[in-house]
Amino acid sequence: MQSRSEFGEVEETWGQKDKETWGLGDLGDNENNSFSTSPPLPLSPSPPSPQPHFVGTHVPPISALGLDVGSKRIGVAGCDRTGLIASGIDTIERKYLQKDIEKIQQLVNEREVNVLVVGLPYSMDGSLGFQARQIQKFAKRLSKALKLPVEYVDERLTSFQAEQMLIAQNRSPSRNKGLIDRLAACLILQQWLDVRRSHLTRQ
Repeated sequence: MQSRSEFGEVEETWGQKDKETWGLGDLGDNENNSFSTSPPLPLSPSPPSPQPHFVGTHVPPISALGLDVGSKRIGVAGCDRTGLIASGIDTIERKYLQKDIEKIQQLVNEREVNVLVVGLPYSMDGSLGFQARQIQKFAKRLSKALKLPVEYVDERLTSFQAEQMLIAQNRSPSRNKGLIDRLAACLILQQWLDVRRSHLTRQ
């Protein structure tokens, strides 16, 4: 989730520039497109941390890319091949759909990514708001273009957590929005990795 507080309440009427940014021109509202997606994972109340007792347990290697998608920037995080640790790797300044896809494609190729993990900003009552629906549509366009499956993670608190991490380091959140986006993407991906590892080691 991008600097989620920057989203606020979004009007449901967008201009052409907004549609170009999100790539909604010819997608419409048809939610029956065939993409490999999954229900969002719940977000822990505090940032997840590596769990040493999983180390040494066989978990298939994975290369995932975590995305905190916003209207102005996309925070990007990656993981080591063991699927244990997520780290922020880039913040993409959004231009238009094709350019955004090209930048993500470059990272996908460099890191041999298997799956995209996208944060979805659910409302506090658990419903999907307008912003979350636009992120879903963008993720589907991205999935189709890159031919990669998409997993969703509930990211409603990740921006707040990222901001608190900066404040703890005496750094201004308002002056480090790109860093907040990367940290949020890192929290999104780490949550997904932790749940995946826990599930696989119990099988």
